[in-house]
Amino acid sequence: MTVRLDDLDRKILVQLQEDGGQSLDDIAKAVGSSKTPVWNRIRKMREGGVIRQQTYLLDAEALGFEACFFVLIRTSEHDAGWQGQFLNALNARPEVMEAHRLAGDIDYILKVRVANARAYDVFYQALISEVKVHNVTALLSMEEIKSTTILPI
Repeated sequence: MTVRLDDLDRKILVQLQEDGGQSLDDIAKAVGSSKTPVWNRIRKMREGGVIRQQTYLLDAEALGFEACFFVLIRTSEHDAGWQGQFLNALNARPEVMEAHRLAGDIDYILKVRVANARAYDVFYQALISEVKVHNVTALLSMEEIKSTTILPI
């Protein structure tokens, strides 16, 4: 189902992305509308799949997840069986924050959040014991310069 968005819908989405915990009154005031039309538009965008879920962003470091690794994976396996096994292994690991299949020399990149290098090694050992990979390269992020979930609407 395709949802057509107008300027008011986009303004509402900007407000929700900035702070999904705002009250309907605050959102309506910020976008120059009233509460009921704003609620109806949000409901329509949820039903249309534009808004997937409401969630809270947590501070990883404040919770003890001080290390962020980007894991580059090359594999010589590309059949459906291997891909299913790989997907199951990733889904079973809460440390994996993101996973992307890539074009080019690297097949997959993972964003992994763990407490420290030792915790990464536990993750790595478990992953390679479950799934055959050709090569794994881990890059430790020294500093997060920019991170956002806000889409440029």
